[in-house]
Amino acid sequence: MATGLFYSCSEDFLEIPPEDSLSQTIFFETQEDFAQAINATYAPLRNLQNVGVGGAYAMGEMRSDNTHYKYNPNYRAVQAGENVADFLVNDANFYVENKYDNNYLIIARANQILSLIDEVEFDDAAVKDNVKGQAQFLRALAYFDLVQYFGQVPLHLTPVINREEAALPLSTTDEIFGQIVSDVEDAISLLPSKSEQEAGRATRGSAQMLLANLYIVQENWSSAETVLSSLITSGEYDLLGDYADVFDLSNKNSIESIFEVQFLEGTEGFASSFMYEWLPMPLTAEQVAEITGVPNSQAANEEGFNIPTPDIMGSYEDGDLRESVSIDSIEVEGTFYPYINKFWQPHSNPGLTGVNMPIYRYSEALLFYAEVLNESGQTGAAEPYLNQVRNRAGLASVTGLSQAEMRQAILDERRVELAFENKRWLDLVRTGNAQSVMSAYGQRVQANPQDYYYPNGIGPAPAAYGNISELFPIPASETLLNPNF
Repeated sequence: MATGLFYSCSEDFLEIPPEDSLSQTIFFETQEDFAQAINATYAPLRNLQNVGVGGAYAMGEMRSDNTHYKYNPNYRAVQAGENVADFLVNDANFYVENKYDNNYLIIARANQILSLIDEVEFDDAAVKDNVKGQAQFLRALAYFDLVQYFGQVPLHLTPVINREEAALPLSTTDEIFGQIVSDVEDAISLLPSKSEQEAGRATRGSAQMLLANLYIVQENWSSAETVLSSLITSGEYDLLGDYADVFDLSNKNSIESIFEVQFLEGTEGFASSFMYEWLPMPLTAEQVAEITGVPNSQAANEEGFNIPTPDIMGSYEDGDLRESVSIDSIEVEGTFYPYINKFWQPHSNPGLTGVNMPIYRYSEALLFYAEVLNESGQTGAAEPYLNQVRNRAGLASVTGLSQAEMRQAILDERRVELAFENKRWLDLVRTGNAQSVMSAYGQRVQANPQDYYYPNGIGPAPAAYGNISELFPIPASETLLNPNF
């Protein structure tokens, strides 16, 4: 469907055109210009995941009871990450600012495309539809991320051409949700199916999954059921045979993948590096090599983030095959420290891997469908969808659960199936469990700091977990420049 414009998942897809070539009057003149522009619209998704730039894991996992940091008293340039985990974040936090900024960078690039594409003649109308659908999906995805983490934010739908247009008032969450629905419904009508789309790009199924996710956040169960039923019966998706297969480099964009952030190993600037920030630092070069498999690894002397907590390790049932895939450990000075294992894949150079980050997988679609059926009073009908995920993990089927028991079983299953894929904090918030779960978690951390990777004599700040905010503050870099708030 995209012949002559798109290419296989390669550097052509990942390439970002020069910023000085993005003038609306100069750049957006041909079909090929829009091909480069849509590639550039995907690029900030990598920034949201990677070391030193993104806030996805800090805000999605470390904010929750899934992961914590390994406190290093000899390296104190890490308070921004610690403060996200400890509910001490302020509006100048590095991770929060970068999540906000990169989502708006996606939005700005999508707005440029959508404002001009109908003025340009394409060789193939289907290619134009494909580009428009991707732009609308990516804009919707960025706004969905923003509204879930920040609540009310400015709603930019056209390119900003002067300072006044850059300073919009806050839109209500209902207004933002309404725009997301509009964008995603258009994307569903424009995008090809997975089997007809270039690997790694947004598809009709990607847009359906995003729309279902939004409906679930809104507790619009009937609409979510309709969308998910269409996705599941499309024949485009299925579970891979083993959980470990999902993260194997040979299975990028596999039949289980609904949408994932694309990375490419190498020195061209498209590599993933987030796993390196998740090491239980400090580590010697030999210890780093033991984990990464890269012989020329360097010592890691900073602070380890996204370290699995005793809580997540205790949440796996006996015999769950996902535990050993997801978590491993290394001995450091006589103590075994866990680390996230499932994203480590073979690579040649330290800090430069080709591992993608899943955004939506088919297993989540099954768990979402089980959830909407259960919340619609169809608890028995929900069981087969939950059990498909459990059975692949080597666990027995559940049966005869009450609605409340099924609700908890699905939340528990999401925790281990989607561990470290930046889902846990949002799950706690949308299900109304954030306050109770994280208050109890904070009490455990403060009572047993050594269990949560603090050295002897050191514990979390006294104010930690004292004010569990479900939303993050809009960054100071935005509020100081916007007179509307």
